[in-house]
Amino acid sequence: MKSILANSPELLLLLFLIVTFLQSGLDKLFDWKGNLSWLKTHFANSPFKNMVPLLTLLITVFEALSALLCIVGFFEIIVQKQVSFALYGSISSCMTLLMLLLGQRLAKDYEGAKTIVVYFIPSIVLVILLQLS
Repeated sequence: MKSILANSPELLLLLFLIVTFLQSGLDKLFDWKGNLSWLKTHFANSPFKNMVPLLTLLITVFEALSALLCIVGFFEIIVQKQVSFALYGSISSCMTLLMLLLGQRLAKDYEGAKTIVVYFIPSIVLVILLQLS
């Protein structure tokens, strides 16, 4: 219990990233055609217009990897009081968000890009907290 309370900011931020990336990744898997259709329209006037299926797959893999690393890191903190996987998960999450940000900027969806920053801030805070652990 002491480990959970002592690491509650890190654990809560990990749960935030797990929910974010697990839901997003599963949504893409269960509604691949719908997501792909929307993304093709979204990126129709961007340099990524001919690479949408490949880039969607890449983002889905990174989202799943980020969620998995954060899940393992969550339990690693509680059980072993170590932060290695949590740090890998938080860094992977930041990288995934930067890829999404690049896509939004190239699609000239500046409002969408702003939304990604809202997710990036807690992710980078988690990286800092875990590096200080």
